[in-house]
Amino acid sequence: MSDDSVFRQQVLALLRGGNAHMTLDQAIADFPLDRINEHPPNVSYSPWDLLEHIRITLWDILEFTRNPDHVSPSWPEGHWPPPGEQADPLKWQATINAIHADLRAFEDIVQNPEIDLTADIPHAPGYTVLREALVIADHNSYHIGEFGILRQIMGTWPPGHE
Repeated sequence: MSDDSVFRQQVLALLRGGNAHMTLDQAIADFPLDRINEHPPNVSYSPWDLLEHIRITLWDILEFTRNPDHVSPSWPEGHWPPPGEQADPLKWQATINAIHADLRAFEDIVQNPEIDLTADIPHAPGYTVLREALVIADHNSYHIGEFGILRQIMGTWPPGHE
């Protein structure tokens, strides 16, 4: 097997965010917990709904990648919390913790030199770990940026945030 450590490091950097993108931790920093269930004007979901969507989708891709028996939730409704479900501060933190844990689990897959990132996933011909990593990075980046815009609309950035 060739030394693909630089390639793996670049994929990991993309998964972790930063550089040209806001990270999850930057987006959620100091978010007022009394507003996690608020629906901004003309938006059908709350900040927690959006984080929960990131969590569910990340979990689904992780399980699809590593578990041949995984059955994905229906699309799109199964990738969002049920309508009307709300979070309290503990549920908010549990969602964030789960995102971090599942992202670390996917990073472990990417870091494993025994896994060929460009080979078909054995139980999913036509899909590769690289493809799934890129989908995760793209999906997270999109919705983390969206979270930042929701904060702008809601006026929930801390004073002095630019």
